[in-house]
Amino acid sequence: MADDLFEQPDDASPLRPEEAAALRAPVVDRRHLNEIEAGNVEAGRAWAMRSRKDCLADDYLCDLHRRMFGDVWRWAGDYRTFDVNIGNTPFVQVPMDVRQALGDARYWMEHKTYGPAELAVRLHHRLVLIHPFVNGNGRCTRLLADVIMKRLQAEPLSWGSASLVETGEARAAYVAALREADGHNIDPLLAFAQS
Repeated sequence: MADDLFEQPDDASPLRPEEAAALRAPVVDRRHLNEIEAGNVEAGRAWAMRSRKDCLADDYLCDLHRRMFGDVWRWAGDYRTFDVNIGNTPFVQVPMDVRQALGDARYWMEHKTYGPAELAVRLHHRLVLIHPFVNGNGRCTRLLADVIMKRLQAEPLSWGSASLVETGEARAAYVAALREADGHNIDPLLAFAQS
């Protein structure tokens, strides 16, 4: 396994050697890892878009993550068991905070607190901030937002119409919008999701 697997942008979850040891497939470098994850993510997307399960249940979120990353990582679908440099939730609070975020989203949906896009984007941000999984949180919670939009029969979100996995302008704009949302300004993230 190449050393560049551990080299990540400051805005990404660091990959510890313990997590890297949980790879299910041989990986040459970061680019190769991104490629094999992308195939698994697409399989997860296909499942999510045809699933009828309650998408606001925490077991759905874990199942979604497992279907997106389970062919690549042994820890896929399991909440993290250590604290990370991203998010503000200690690992012992992750299950409770995820249930609370999903419950809030259910309330928002039932009471039409927000329109579909704002509801989906707010939930995405909350879950990214909780950072429930070792890695793949952004991709998983963006897909959850997409599922919500489909179930609400709303226009799909574009998420900047670019890959957010690779470092570049789109990822920088996305991360900047997330940081604005951290400061209680959801508008840039909502605009990015619809751009």
